[in-house]
Amino acid sequence: MFQVDQKQSQLSQAAGLLEVIYHATVRHLRKSHSNALAALAINMMQSVMLVLVFYLMYAVIGLRGNMIRGDFLLYIMSGIFLYMTQVKTMGAIVGSEGPASPMMQHAPMNTFVAIASAALSQLYIQVLSIVVILYVYHIAFTPITIYDPVGAFGMLLLAWYSGIGIGLIFLAIKPWFPQFASVGSSIYARANMIASGKMFLANSTPYYILAFFTWNPLFHIIDQARGFAFINYNPHNSNWLYPLLVSVALMMIGLMAEAYTRKHVSMSWSARR
Repeated sequence: MFQVDQKQSQLSQAAGLLEVIYHATVRHLRKSHSNALAALAINMMQSVMLVLVFYLMYAVIGLRGNMIRGDFLLYIMSGIFLYMTQVKTMGAIVGSEGPASPMMQHAPMNTFVAIASAALSQLYIQVLSIVVILYVYHIAFTPITIYDPVGAFGMLLLAWYSGIGIGLIFLAIKPWFPQFASVGSSIYARANMIASGKMFLANSTPYYILAFFTWNPLFHIIDQARGFAFINYNPHNSNWLYPLLVSVALMMIGLMAEAYTRKHVSMSWSARR
């Protein structure tokens, strides 16, 4: 009945927040499927199916030899993995609990924990899926060599970070315009099937075509990742600083918009979804 409030140090408060984020992340991982291995297998199958579709498409069109000197499947996977990481992270952020969610009635829970857990759960599942797929391909089919693994992993983290920034924008819009946020995020994900540039190399693309793709941060991320993955490819028409700055700007705008929405949201808005 009576509770005595005890002052906590900043270190203990940070440890408590990390514990809440950890449990929320585990809950988010098990939300789609009760079995963690089944959830991993589903995500791996989605990535493998996309790789096979693009492999068959290149084989039918006859463009396989015009792409890059190196492992052709690794070239395809370098684009698919980063695309899946950004899109899946964006979808997880958009689908996370908002300020009007019943989960927010629990004292330790807040929107920051919901966003952080959604982002971390996707990073975990995507990294684990990529490691397993590359390991199986390396052992069962042909040995592969990544020229700069640290740089390639850095581009994966940048794709994940950009997905958080884009997802925050749609998450802030969601309570005000739920249909627009849902349709807009779906359109962005579908458009990036082509606009991400994962189907071609920027160095071998004419400048008048590059103008349609250089606005997209994911285009730069994928092209830079291929420069780190292949020793024979040096990207000249992209850079990693542009997507980093765009992602930071989107995250700052998204956090400010989410804070504004959190202050003005009403529980009755849930009926509009």
